[in-house]
Amino acid sequence: MPSVDLRTTRRRSTKMKALFLYLKKRPKLKQGVFLAMVFLAASSFLWVATSLLRNTHYSSNLGLSPQSSLSDSSPYHSFKLFAADFKDMIRSFKIYVYPTNSSSFAQIFDPHPNPFDPKMGNYFSEHMFKLALIESPLITHNPEEADLYFLPFSVNLLRNDPRVHSEDAISEFVAHYTNEISQGFPFWNASMGLDHFYACCHSVCREAMAKHNALRNNAIQLTCSSSYFQRFYVAHKDVSMPQVWPRPPQQTLNPPKLRDKLVFFAGRVQNSIVRQQLVDLWGNDTHMDIFSENPSYPYEEGFKRSKYCLHVKGYEVNTARVSDAIHYGCVPVIMSNYYELPFANVLNWTTFSVIINHNEAASLKKTLLSITKKTYLNMYRNLLSVRRHFVWHKTPKGYDSFHMTAYQLWLKRGSQRPSF
Repeated sequence: MPSVDLRTTRRRSTKMKALFLYLKKRPKLKQGVFLAMVFLAASSFLWVATSLLRNTHYSSNLGLSPQSSLSDSSPYHSFKLFAADFKDMIRSFKIYVYPTNSSSFAQIFDPHPNPFDPKMGNYFSEHMFKLALIESPLITHNPEEADLYFLPFSVNLLRNDPRVHSEDAISEFVAHYTNEISQGFPFWNASMGLDHFYACCHSVCREAMAKHNALRNNAIQLTCSSSYFQRFYVAHKDVSMPQVWPRPPQQTLNPPKLRDKLVFFAGRVQNSIVRQQLVDLWGNDTHMDIFSENPSYPYEEGFKRSKYCLHVKGYEVNTARVSDAIHYGCVPVIMSNYYELPFANVLNWTTFSVIINHNEAASLKKTLLSITKKTYLNMYRNLLSVRRHFVWHKTPKGYDSFHMTAYQLWLKRGSQRPSF
């Protein structure tokens, strides 16, 4: 509350007393003036109350309201604010999907017939997003009411099509398709592609945009977890979604007391100095299962039996290890600088993961052993809370990967305009 000047208050009180004595001597004016004073007082109160409510609402939107603050151990920056935004998104967000423009290439634009095929690997999220979008209420068949426009080509399927296949041919195909869209519909030219987006989960996808400058520079790239310095990835423009592999549901997780290994990692060391350092430093440590190739036991067992699971930059950062760790209840350890963590504007990653500079491989064990049991258990509990955000469903459910990704796109709507 603002401070009150006592001298000003006393002067106002003296003036009010003088006015009262004056009215006693002139009873005819008394009633009219009294009513006017009541009206002015009520108006002043209403103005102050409205201002306070407006300021409170503004502070709440900024996350400054003390009533909306959450515990430091919460895995969310502010779930209350996120949930309110999310409700608004479900109510109002509309996406238009461009129709297939060529029957001979229909399969390139249609949802994958079997995205749960284990061979999908790194492309699972890309195909599941498209499938879930088609099944979601966010779709509109009226492009005039759309907030964003989806270009539904699949670079993954283009790579597997013998008529295209090569990176150069793929970029030619994508450029030609985008030009057809701009000529057949008015929406691309209206925004220069700023309210358009496409989905991809492989480095080839970035190269696929090389021959269409507006697509590469303006359209939103919906990609699996990337690096701030990844070629053709622009953090303030593009959207990162989690890299998830098709895994069977994991209903029952190993509790912390049954996790007898401190750390698990298995992956190729080629093109990664950090991974090679980890193997050299800790490959023979009995408390840490770190392998430069497949372990002697099933891959998923490493996640189930360990407290911490490493995500270490290889050739690129977009691997499914973070999502695998979350899926199996293993606290992720991120050793990849400039990593665009999925949903970072909603999730407080420091409450359910450990983030280490990738140049500090030598202090890895010391860092993890310094984490108290209480802190680890809090991270484990928070991990259980966020697991629902890293699951894809054919028909979207609740706060799953599709809805969390759609929320990131919703935040981009109307945020950029072409400059002429």
